Amino acid sequence: MQERTGKNAKIFKAIKFKTMTDERDKEGNLLPDSVRLTRIGKVVRSLSIDELPQLFNVLKGDMALIGPRPLLPKYLPLYSSEQSRRHEVRPGITGWAQVNGRNNISWKKKFELDVWYVDHMSFWLDIKIFFLTIKKVFVREGINMEGMATTEPFNGNN
Repeated sequence: MQERTGKNAKIFKAIKFKTMTDERDKEGNLLPDSVRLTRIGKVVRSLSIDELPQLFNVLKGDMALIGPRPLLPKYLPLYSSEQSRRHEVRPGITGWAQVNGRNNISWKKKFELDVWYVDHMSFWLDIKIFFLTIKKVFVREGINMEGMATTEPFNGNN
């Protein structure tokens, strides 16, 4: 379980498969994702199986199937007021940013897409995102950022 930020910036425990080790350097800092990602973790992530346990979060009401992906609580003070709007809705297992680039787009672009979703949320948009997600999973597009095992951490807007 990992702490994540949900609707109205409420913290909840997201249920996920563990795909990385907790290896740290001599100073106690986590090693890069590319080093910590296990062999099985690479396969699980490439098939997007690591998101399936979050269906329990959907059943609990912490998440929706479609919405902005839930991010780490440590990012809360780093958002601009516009980016914080992503917390006006429940986070989702998949979302508009995931079908428009996933981990292969900048944080700025992800947040723009998340806020666009908040402003345009509808049943038909959710249906579109659902089917685009299925396509993305089969094509395996945008799983990681160029040259990285996952994506870079969000360090604010500077």
